[in-house]
Amino acid sequence: MSEAGGGRGCGSSVPQRAPWSLVAAAAALCLVAATSVRTAGAAPMSREERQKLGNQVLEMFDHAYGNYMEHAYPADELMPLTCRGRVRGQEPSRGDVDDALGKFSLTLIDSLDTLVVLNKTKEFEDAVRKVLRDVNLDNDVVVSVFETNIRVLGGLLGGHSLAIMLKEKGEYMQWYNDELLQMAKQLGYKLLPAFNTTSGLPYPRINLKFGIRKPEARTGTETDTCTACAGTLILEFAALSRFTGATIFEEYARKALDFLWEKRQRSSNLVGVTINIHTGDWVRKDSGVGAGIDSYYEYLLKAYVLLGDDSFLERFNTHYDAIMRYISQPPLLLDVHIHKPMLNARTWMDALLAFFPGLQVLKGDIRPAIETHEMLYQVIKKHNFLPEAFTTDFRVHWAQHPLRPEFAESTYFLYKATGDPYYLEVGKTLIENLNKYARVPCGFAAMKDVRTGSHEDRMDSFFLAEMFKYLYLLFADKEDIIFDIEDYIFTTEAHLLPLWLSTTNQSISKKNTTSEYTELDDSNFDWTCPNTQILFPNDPLYAQSIREPLKNVVDKSCPRGIIRVREESFRSGAKPPLRARDFMATNPEHLEILKKMGVSLIHLKDGRVQLVQHAIQAASSIDAEDGLRFMQEMIELSSQQQKEQQLPPRAVQIVSHPFFGRVVLTAGPAQFGLDLSKHKETRGFVASSKPYNGCSELTNPEAVMGKIALIQRGQCMFAEKARNIQNAGAIGGIVIDDNEGSSSDTAPLFQMAGDGKDTDDIKIPMLFLFSKEGSIILDAIREYEEVEVLLSDKAKDRDPEMENEEQPSSENDSQNQSAEQITSSSQEVDLVDQESPEESSLNSQPESSSPTDTDNAASVSPSEQNSNPVENHETTSLDGECTDLDNQLQEQSETEEDSNPNVSWGKKVQPIDSILADWNEDIEAFEMMEKDEL
Repeated sequence: MSEAGGGRGCGSSVPQRAPWSLVAAAAALCLVAATSVRTAGAAPMSREERQKLGNQVLEMFDHAYGNYMEHAYPADELMPLTCRGRVRGQEPSRGDVDDALGKFSLTLIDSLDTLVVLNKTKEFEDAVRKVLRDVNLDNDVVVSVFETNIRVLGGLLGGHSLAIMLKEKGEYMQWYNDELLQMAKQLGYKLLPAFNTTSGLPYPRINLKFGIRKPEARTGTETDTCTACAGTLILEFAALSRFTGATIFEEYARKALDFLWEKRQRSSNLVGVTINIHTGDWVRKDSGVGAGIDSYYEYLLKAYVLLGDDSFLERFNTHYDAIMRYISQPPLLLDVHIHKPMLNARTWMDALLAFFPGLQVLKGDIRPAIETHEMLYQVIKKHNFLPEAFTTDFRVHWAQHPLRPEFAESTYFLYKATGDPYYLEVGKTLIENLNKYARVPCGFAAMKDVRTGSHEDRMDSFFLAEMFKYLYLLFADKEDIIFDIEDYIFTTEAHLLPLWLSTTNQSISKKNTTSEYTELDDSNFDWTCPNTQILFPNDPLYAQSIREPLKNVVDKSCPRGIIRVREESFRSGAKPPLRARDFMATNPEHLEILKKMGVSLIHLKDGRVQLVQHAIQAASSIDAEDGLRFMQEMIELSSQQQKEQQLPPRAVQIVSHPFFGRVVLTAGPAQFGLDLSKHKETRGFVASSKPYNGCSELTNPEAVMGKIALIQRGQCMFAEKARNIQNAGAIGGIVIDDNEGSSSDTAPLFQMAGDGKDTDDIKIPMLFLFSKEGSIILDAIREYEEVEVLLSDKAKDRDPEMENEEQPSSENDSQNQSAEQITSSSQEVDLVDQESPEESSLNSQPESSSPTDTDNAASVSPSEQNSNPVENHETTSLDGECTDLDNQLQEQSETEEDSNPNVSWGKKVQPIDSILADWNEDIEAFEMMEKDEL
């Protein structure tokens, strides 16, 4: 995400038409170089340890990049669990996520400038030759304009920037003659038809071969796009214009930015998440700094850095003032409504906002950057990775983590700004977690569920483009990099564009249109770099003093007031707002508070009570906000009551050679038998039962004695199977689905029910695996005979002693050997969070185009009102104990019966239409998030 330059030109005033070096220095507001300011918040890290960590990053990159080139190239991305390439059309569709794939060797292009940053110049030269020889940009495939711009166009331009740098140095790339730039220009022209709209905002998708709106294009009917999708073009398009002299690219990108600026909400100066590309109407009127908007703000500031056009800085500062006024609730960043910015639009945050502390460093606003970064780090320490979304009391909302680099990015820039070795320790933690939990024999696998440690068969290109780049730069000294990183700006995909483009081919009009729309407060605009006395006011422990109050923010005791509560009210002695957990419909004082918040209570004929909010009837805007929060909490509380009988997912971890705990499978729990969340995990070798269905007394008790029995689903109740294997001496059981092809990727979590009788006699743990997960264990048995697994509530740390026993002569040999051994058996799958975005975001929020009545409703039963929610539903409390949302997944509890016992194992085929239909539910949950940088 951010500009690399730091420390130059401090204290110098910058005119509006300054040379590019001064413009860049002013825009960066003097990122304080690590050598200029040293805070004493943590013990210094020795150069030897930093070099060791840097070398570790290099080895990790080699592992990821080498496996992509060996097992996936020329496919777009690597599938690290099955050790093969992801080719569009040959794998089940993942919806919008696949729009990044264009059959143009995406990962290779995205990794080009990373190779140079990591001083792998020989590999870079080879990679460029491969791109020129193999990559075709004229494929009949519909791709995302946004993703293609930041990943492919940005990758080609970043590669070109460093290719000409290396050529000038005289050792490498002497044959290079702007071939990557010509490919970038070809791609730029292919993207231009997307801008054929009345507004100038681009269509979200385009066919690389046929363009827009032709019958064969299969696109061009969309009406909406996200703000970031339309507003994250200016760096790449302007760079393409400056490199080639073709001004059309910069003109189109500027027109899109101008339109978004014009359509901002004038009273709040905020923008929404999605906009109609034809009318300019806001489709989603919530506003934040995460998914759907994030890089729009980033590119306004960086466009000023790269292009020297002060209107971009003025626009950014106007938006930034609104962000800090309405969205920032330190250390949180919560979405609000653009028309009613005092009202929170949701009670959770998404992982993409982790870039924002880095952008604040670029802005020069250090304190809130430290606060938000520390909060995010505490979440990471709790879950090992940053979940895709988490609530305001730091519970998991969406459990996935696709190895996003935004937090590493902010860590790097905070270290650049503060020089605090604390951030080196943060980076060390990131490295350890990646190696410990995400590393697999064929690369690094995304986390399907951060709570169980299960994996997903994906390694996105941005992992190589960004993660390793920022981690390496974090630990590198200036002499470790073969060029001056401060002469370049980072795009949102961390591609490098040279700052000298500011003075090249300046044929674009730079009319300042900002002041035509709004009166600007000059105090917003910093034209001089702040000195270190302002950033760190004579206190070497400045950064630590900001972090210290947040150390326990994610621990069991959540801090009070973490949600926006007016400080003025507390200072004046007013009571805190009524919380849903405390509400009682028979309490007159509570009813009076509801009335003040604009909430009406209606008694229904069936005995339930309905709550309806009319925000306009609230006594004040603060009361209206409290009322909205109360309604959101009440909906969450009601939902939690319905789910409290459901069980969270479990994990089956293969711990024997050559897996050593790397493969983690998501398993469905049973409503009977040993509860793995309350007892120690069960570890043992697996053995198939005979009969395989486990519906009668086992004929091979000696084979399953003291082992974990594998049984096939079907022909009798789950409890009967459990009793039969328990009587044979098994210490646990795994039921494998008999529907071939079933997977937690395409089905909700399966929960095994009892048989309607007393099941207290069942003492062993029982777990359920879908067919795809079960086949991994069955394949491993065929390959290695003895397979040991761990049954637990979540994945455990790997066994280092066993792993150390198998150390061949080189690390790469070891990884390649393991990869080859389990190519056919390491498909790792897991549950998908089935909570829909509508449920998650508490869709009581209206989306009106003007400030009108806000109507929200929730229904609760009398028993729910009069129960003691503090005791029974503490997970709904924002001030009580913070617990994981393990039980927030929509689970499916079924009683076992096989409708067709005569169908043999291995011959059932799940129709592809059924698979795709099941995927739609998951795809919808990420529709907005996946439109942004993935």
